[in-house]
Order: sequence, then C-alpha cells, then structure tokens
Amino acid sequence: MKQSTIFALSGIAFASPVIAPLQAQSLPAGVTERAIIVAGPVPLPGTLTLPAGQGPFPGVILVHGSGPGDRDETMPPPTARNKPFRDLAWGLAAQGIVVLRYDKRAVTQPMWYAGKNFTVYDEVTQDALSALTILRQQPEVTLRRTFQLGISLGGMLAPRIAMADGRVAGIIIMAGATRMQLMDQIDRQYTYFQSIAGADSDKVKTQRAALAPIIAKVRGLKASDTSDNTPIPGMGGTGTRYWLDLAAYDPAMTMRELHIPALVMQGMRDYQVEPAQMDDWLKVVGARPDIAVKRYASLNHIFMTGTGQPSPADYNTPGHVDAQVIADIAAWVKAH
Repeated sequence: MKQSTIFALSGIAFASPVIAPLQAQSLPAGVTERAIIVAGPVPLPGTLTLPAGQGPFPGVILVHGSGPGDRDETMPPPTARNKPFRDLAWGLAAQGIVVLRYDKRAVTQPMWYAGKNFTVYDEVTQDALSALTILRQQPEVTLRRTFQLGISLGGMLAPRIAMADGRVAGIIIMAGATRMQLMDQIDRQYTYFQSIAGADSDKVKTQRAALAPIIAKVRGLKASDTSDNTPIPGMGGTGTRYWLDLAAYDPAMTMRELHIPALVMQGMRDYQVEPAQMDDWLKVVGARPDIAVKRYASLNHIFMTGTGQPSPADYNTPGHVDAQVIADIAAWVKAH
C-alpha cells in the first residue's frame, strides 16, 4: 500500500446516516485506548481501542498493506499526516467495536528479515493470526464475534488468514479483492504512472526500464528455485520463496472454500487496485448472499476523498477515511 515500497498494490448497501468527519487530534468521546503486545517471533507493540460502556463488544483486527507499516498505517513523508488505521480504529470504537492495531514486524525489527528466505506468512499472516488470538483474550470482546479487516495486501490475504485461523466471524476486504499477481500489479502501476507523468515521463520511463529485468526474473521463477536464499535486488529484501508463495495463492479460489461472511469495499478512484480487479475477484467467487459489496465513487486506495486524475499526489493531501466507509463497516459488523 505504501508509496515508498515496490510492493504497492497494491452490492449491498446499509442504510447508515452520513457521520461528520473525524477530528484527528483527539479520541472520540468515551473511547479509550491501552497498549498491548502482539506475541510472535518479534513482539509487536500495538493499541487496543475500546468503546465506551461495559461490553462485551465485537472486535476487529486491522491488517496492513505491503511495506513497513506502523499501527496507524501512517503514510510516508511527506504524507505522514494521513493515518487511515487510526481513523478506522477511532471511528469503529465510537460505534461500539473494539479494534486492535499493531506495528508490523518490518517496523519493529526490520533486521529480523536479514538472511531469511521469508514469505508473506512471515511478513503478514503469522502476526495477524497472533493478533486475533490476543483480541479474543480481551474481556471486552465477544469471543465468537471477532473479525479481520485487511487493506490492500492485507485485504488480498484476508481469505488466507481466515482459512488458517478458522474462527473469524467474517472478513472485511478494503482495496484488496484482486487475483492479479503482485508483480503484474507493479508492472501495471508503472504503466499507469508513465501515462500520467507529463513532464516527468522520461524519468518514469527510465525507472520502468530499470525494473523490467527484475520483473522478468520474478516471472521466470520455478519451484526448483526455492533453495536460493539470495534477496532479489530492488525487491525490498524478498527472495524466491516470497514470490513463489504468492504466485501459488489465488484469493478468490480460497474465498470459494470459506463459508463466512465478507464485506468487500472498493474506492472507484483507486489506481493501485483497480475496480475491474474486484469485479474479476467477485466473478470467480460467484454469487453469494453472504458477500456484501460497497463501491465509493470519489474514494482512493486509502478510502479518502479526491478529485480529478488519480495519482500519488492524492496522498499528499491531508484527509481522513471517509465517514460513510466507517459507518458501513460498523453496520456490517453489528449485523454479524
């Protein structure tokens, strides 16, 4: 999801009132937070956001997009003012839902990955499973009403995480309902960047040309290459096992095997995971009454409002996750 990493990915409407935008500088009235640790190979500092009242309440974990993300999914400079996970946590807690968010392993201890031929299990899945376990241990949470919300890569992996966990009441996929291979996603995004670059088109063309042999190498990987422990240059420390593991995963086919509700959400101004990719995902999954779909005409990849030609410049504008998105998530969780 992050613009600073090569990993950028990146139906049913509930009758909910439009809620005033969140004020980012203070917790909503009655909402409290406490520090928490998500156990694992690297203990991850996190925050549990709690509604007012006694509970127990439904609970949600927030699963990051690609790249090194903190618990707020803070957008990297110069956009560090945008914190979509904080918006979600505060907004959902204000509507009676406990939220657990945490720093990724790549933020807490980035050198943990050095020398390891790791996969996305180490990057995302293992810690998400631990977070679900920790969430269920909290006295304020209804044990049978725990959910996972993933954005971008976290959304793409949501069916896989749910399958491994076996206990979630449902999943929320934000800008992650896609079957496109991550390397193809990267190539497509550079094509798009070049098309909108204007005066910078030569610069983007040069960047794309430098990336071409890396893309070709990853696309040419074979199962016999898994013993190669050497990180692929330009791929954020990832090696062959990372890319082969992702290539073997079809999120839509995994969702077909899951018999749990899902809320699928898509910003129609998202150039990182395009709306057509969600349509492809839905076609493969097939028509199901337990899958709700929400499309938002003016929202981008992080579900903030924008206008005009979508571009990375969108993330330089201070904003908040759209209030209607938060209201829709809350209504869906409460209905399940």
